[in-house]
Parts: sequence; C-alpha cells; structure tokens
Amino acid sequence: MQKIYLLAIFSFLVFITNAQSLLTLDQLEQRVQSGKDTVYVINFWATWCAPCVKELPVFEKFNKEHGGKEKVKVLLISLDYTSTLETDVQPFVKKKKLKNQVFVLNEKDQQKYIEQIDRGWAGTIPATLFVKNGGRKFVEEEFSYIALETEYKNFKSR
Repeated sequence: MQKIYLLAIFSFLVFITNAQSLLTLDQLEQRVQSGKDTVYVINFWATWCAPCVKELPVFEKFNKEHGGKEKVKVLLISLDYTSTLETDVQPFVKKKKLKNQVFVLNEKDQQKYIEQIDRGWAGTIPATLFVKNGGRKFVEEEFSYIALETEYKNFKSR
C-alpha cells in the first residue's frame, strides 16, 4: 500500500514539474487565478516554429534563475495539433530536456482562442503573455534573455 502511495505522489510530482498534456484556456485561466500573487509567464510556441525553438532555452534559463526564488511560473503552451501530443510534442520535450511545464493547447477554434488570449494578437508565434492579479501584458515577438528579464521586471513592478 505504501509503495502505491509513493508511486502516486511521484507520478503527480512528475506531472506537476513537466506536464505534457492538453490544456484548455478555461483551465489555464483557473490556474492563473489560483496563483494570486504569482507572475505567470506564458509562452505560446510550436515544435515546427524555428524562432520558437530557438527561444525555448531563454525560458529555461529564466525559470532556472527565478523559479525557486520568486513567485513566478513559466508555462510553455504548444500550439501543435492536439493529435501530435504523443508523437511530436512529448518526444521534442524529452529531446530538448525542457524543465518548464509544457502543455498543448486544447482549443479547436483558432480565431476564438487568439481573441481570448489578446484581441490585438495577429496569431504569429512565438508570443508571450505575462499575467498577475488580473493584469496582463502580451508580447508578440521572440525574446532574448535580456529582453525577457526586462519585460518581466517592468511587468512585475507595475
């Protein structure tokens, strides 16, 4: 019984630390609302997007530098097709050794989810949403580490 309990805890921790599952915008919104004083850095990307792939190490470094010391969470939301979760996204995450939490967006209507995330979003990726206590800032560009640091510091101080 104790082994099963420990296995369940371990499985849950693996899911929490690097979940590679489907996520709807409603689920994302619930998650953000539950972390009241946490800054969420939510990056929208895809495995087939070269600038996105190039940018991923920036978010890995950012999380390594800030994740344990500050109330900040980095979420990587893949816009790959949901049907490619196991065939493309999970192997990609493993190959790239991503430590941030990774999800595949589980929304069918692209225009609807684009407008729900940010009405001004043209739909290009990479794109990043900063959220804290109902405040939002959407950035539709590829980040360098310095640019991400600057944007984060500006956002959290307002």
